[in-house]
Amino acid sequence: MAVFKTSDAVGEKEDLSDVISRIDPDETPIFSNAKKEVTKGVFHEWQVQELAAASATNYAAEGASYSFVNPQATSRLGNYHQIAVQAASVSNTLDSVDKAGRDRETAYVKVIKGIEQRRDIEKSLTVDQARASSDPRKIAALPAWMTNVSLVAPSTTATGDGTDTSDGAGTNAALTLAKIDSVMEDCYTDGGQPDMMVVSPANKVAFSDLSSGSVATAQLQYTAPREIAIIGGVSLYLTDFGQLNVVIDRFIANDRIFLLDSDYYSVGHLPGRMFSVSDVAPTGDNTQFAIVSEYTLINKAPKAHGAVLDLSTS
Repeated sequence: MAVFKTSDAVGEKEDLSDVISRIDPDETPIFSNAKKEVTKGVFHEWQVQELAAASATNYAAEGASYSFVNPQATSRLGNYHQIAVQAASVSNTLDSVDKAGRDRETAYVKVIKGIEQRRDIEKSLTVDQARASSDPRKIAALPAWMTNVSLVAPSTTATGDGTDTSDGAGTNAALTLAKIDSVMEDCYTDGGQPDMMVVSPANKVAFSDLSSGSVATAQLQYTAPREIAIIGGVSLYLTDFGQLNVVIDRFIANDRIFLLDSDYYSVGHLPGRMFSVSDVAPTGDNTQFAIVSEYTLINKAPKAHGAVLDLSTS
């Protein structure tokens, strides 16, 4: 007996889910953790105050005349704004037809382009880039401010004012806890206390493989029987100079780790120029728009942060 199957029939409706899954991740820990500030010029400046060294001999004789010592002058630092643009054009027909997973295609594309721009900004904060005033302007990214660093000779240390970065001349070497501890000590000595260690996925694995009495062990508490679990992750590092939350960033290179004090960095942007949507005059039967951000990195206290550079992690 012949069976009339779906392959023989005409008119079966497509079964297309109304849920769209995005395979590309959009987590941006450095950008998302940064405070956001409104700035007023393409070159934003701020001041950093260094304190005099503590003295153990600050005692005076009764009735003695005062000795006047002026404080150290502030350091004036600055960074340029960088313009990020994501533009798209959507046909009016595509906006009108019935689609799975979204209503108006233009609105959907705006969301996607905004996420892509946030990812671009995140990556731009992590690369070896000094500030540049010529068009297109460029921000001084995090490595351009790092002086408390662990690196491999003969690599140079950045000046720390955003004008240059390490030349990376040394031969990359393996990650060790001693390198992280050394940078933490330098930051603490200079008045900072990093609370976030930003690592690539590969460096997260390398860090979890390191062993020390200072590494917090992972623990699971179950209220009901479950299948056995193997725990290999470390999300917290208790150093002699403070607690570090270990944060994975998919957009940071494997040759570096950042130790950031979240109190002392922010992302500035010109008024109305952070993920602002500008409608563009159509050139035909379509809708055009651009998402624009004009932003900068504000490193309020460069010595509060540190980095482990020249890593061979792969």
